[in-house]
Amino acid sequence: MSATEKPMINREFSRVSEEEVRQAAEYQAAILADVAGRRGTLHGRIKPLAPHMAVAGPAITVEVRPGDNLAIHAAMAVAQPGDVLVVDGKGDISCALLGEIMATQAEASGIAGIIIDGAVRDADTLSKGNYPVFSAGLNPCGPTKSIPGRVNHAISVAGATVRPGDLVVADIDGVVVIPRDEVQQVITLAKEKLETETRRLEAIRKGDLRPHWLNDALRKAGMLTDGETL
Repeated sequence: MSATEKPMINREFSRVSEEEVRQAAEYQAAILADVAGRRGTLHGRIKPLAPHMAVAGPAITVEVRPGDNLAIHAAMAVAQPGDVLVVDGKGDISCALLGEIMATQAEASGIAGIIIDGAVRDADTLSKGNYPVFSAGLNPCGPTKSIPGRVNHAISVAGATVRPGDLVVADIDGVVVIPRDEVQQVITLAKEKLETETRRLEAIRKGDLRPHWLNDALRKAGMLTDGETL
């Protein structure tokens, strides 16, 4: 390995702060995704094993070859309490990458949750608990533990770039990833958007049913002529 080459298991990186995680966790993933420019969301195939599951924290990134979880074990060994495992399993669901034993170990280690673009198993037990596990599917087949992977390198997972230490927020709607250096700005914008949406919901309940921007948007799109309204 050259002096400039990162080790396959990288332990040196900066994390989003605990306070930023706490603040971001107050918002739905959808709110954060909107104010982050509608980018950074993982493909909708990544779903929680149960609707009540939600998690927020700094990403521990893992890249594995389909069907092998050796690098996930390595990541669990170097993760810190509050981290979220984010695993690029290439969308393969032919074998589960973890199940109840590894999820129990992760929870006992203080890892905040697990997000895998791949399959998991033991879903009956895991879905009845509170520990957040998100996956692309289920499969009873177990993994191998022999193929090298990478830990805490930048990964492309389910359509989004994730770097170690980035903020991950996940709930029933899905998963959004916010770059570490954009987190504070996104939190500020999320607060403003939530206040705006709260006011709009109150107005709807009071009878203001039509968005104020609708006529202008329809004219701009050529669906209404100038001066025409709905």
